[in-house]
Amino acid sequence: MIHVTLEDAGSDLARLVEQAARGEVFVITRDGRPLVKVVPAEAAAEAAPRYFGFLAGQIAVPDDFDRMGEAEIAHLFGNR
Repeated sequence: MIHVTLEDAGSDLARLVEQAARGEVFVITRDGRPLVKVVPAEAAAEAAPRYFGFLAGQIAVPDDFDRMGEAEIAHLFGNR
């Protein structure tokens, strides 16, 4: 993977974008630290989407979930 400084990326952006479009991933750095990773748009689109509620209907949370183990916890912490 290619590492390019922010300054070099600014002056050579067109070439870097063309390389990324061909599948050559690169990282833009500043002061030796990575800032961003540039990948082809297709690769970014293929990444698995993350969304809230993906297990809806597949699991059930008991009604007393927030009280589960209550007696044991009270015993461990001295019945406060």
